Amino acid sequence: GYNIHINGLFHCTVRYKQLLHFHEQLTKESSQPLPQFPPKKLFPLTVNQQEERRLCLEKYIQTIGQTSTLNNCTLLNSFLLQAQQETSEKIGVLENLDIFLQNGQRIALKVSTSENSSRVLKKICRNLNLPPEFDRYFALFAIIEGETNANILRRLQDFESPVLTLGNINFSAVKIVVGKNYWETENDVKLMENPVALNLLFVQAAAELKRRWILPNVEEEEILKELIAEGRKRDFLELVRNCRFYGFLQFAPCFCDYPEPNTRVLVTIGKNELNLRMLLENEEEHESVFKVTRMRCWRITTLHNGADNSGDYSLELSFEYLIARNELQWITIASEQAILMSVSLQGMIDELLVKNSVEKKDEGKSWSYIMRDGQTKVPIGGDEEKSWREEKKDEKEDKGREKTGREKQETFTEVRRVVKGKKFEKKGSQQHCDIMENNAFHMIGDDDL
Repeated sequence: GYNIHINGLFHCTVRYKQLLHFHEQLTKESSQPLPQFPPKKLFPLTVNQQEERRLCLEKYIQTIGQTSTLNNCTLLNSFLLQAQQETSEKIGVLENLDIFLQNGQRIALKVSTSENSSRVLKKICRNLNLPPEFDRYFALFAIIEGETNANILRRLQDFESPVLTLGNINFSAVKIVVGKNYWETENDVKLMENPVALNLLFVQAAAELKRRWILPNVEEEEILKELIAEGRKRDFLELVRNCRFYGFLQFAPCFCDYPEPNTRVLVTIGKNELNLRMLLENEEEHESVFKVTRMRCWRITTLHNGADNSGDYSLELSFEYLIARNELQWITIASEQAILMSVSLQGMIDELLVKNSVEKKDEGKSWSYIMRDGQTKVPIGGDEEKSWREEKKDEKEDKGREKTGREKQETFTEVRRVVKGKKFEKKGSQQHCDIMENNAFHMIGDDDL
């Protein structure tokens, strides 16, 4: 089998036959050329052929994950969700799941492992009485929260079950939290007209202010504290929206080769820019701003530090930046959150290009997923899947089970071949994902220089 890692986290184990079946269905559905898929072989593969197949599959999956017209399709999401369930041996199992608001309020849900992130988000939104038209402005995030700060691991996507992904994350303090799912701060205005959405914006901004992600001046900070104490949410938001770094996502301190190698920096991303604050020994603060429209492209690099420990690797985000007219320079950030940085950049560019609302032309269609036994097929992706799941659920309910009612860029970091529980990987290797071209780069004009 092959272990698939998405956005730096183990997702599932699948066999070649399952990937081939998926590819054959995708070929029928897709109107654009697909990346090369390794062909079937009549005879057993040699060790070299096995490694060639793994590398080809890795390239295939990474390319699909970085092609917006493919990585948004229901077929891919359904395949990955089903594979995650099969790997965990929990298909359509009901489990308890706690989801938190940014003020620490806990909401207990009963969810099925077959429900993806959007369906779980909808349950939360209905629980909070948020009108359905506002669902798309929010998302679920996996966060490690400390006493004074928080570390965002990832935004949960439609190819995964939140309850299963939570189990795959090897940190005990991880929470699933509701947060904003947009970069354009003008969206706040319409959301503030609804009391539930207003409260969600308020608790998030108050939490970010407490973490020092938002940096008001001394006078603004005193007023904001008074507004929080008085519960004046709208007035608080009107003021905090004008404060420094509102609408930005802050990352943990890391290292960058700009302006010189091994510079310790604090990275924040928002308002169509990547901001670097240099953390110097003399406590002086130097700041550099990189506009996304001047980034020609970027890439994620995975650096393997050994073969025995599969988790022993580091990540780098490198982007090619237009420093001056006709002068491009590569800048590299070494961070465990490099993938989240990449996803954030892509999200801003998608909004900038007004590509956030991609039509899902394949809604309602259904396909099949072949189980690891190579024989059993189950429907995925449409009404047939729903009917099949209802049948299975009814069978379980007869045994006394409780009844319950579902921007994206995926970075497929690795595909590892697994034989008898062993993982095969190269020692001390380094792997580049395909370079992500910035479609907003052409929008730059002379005034930007």
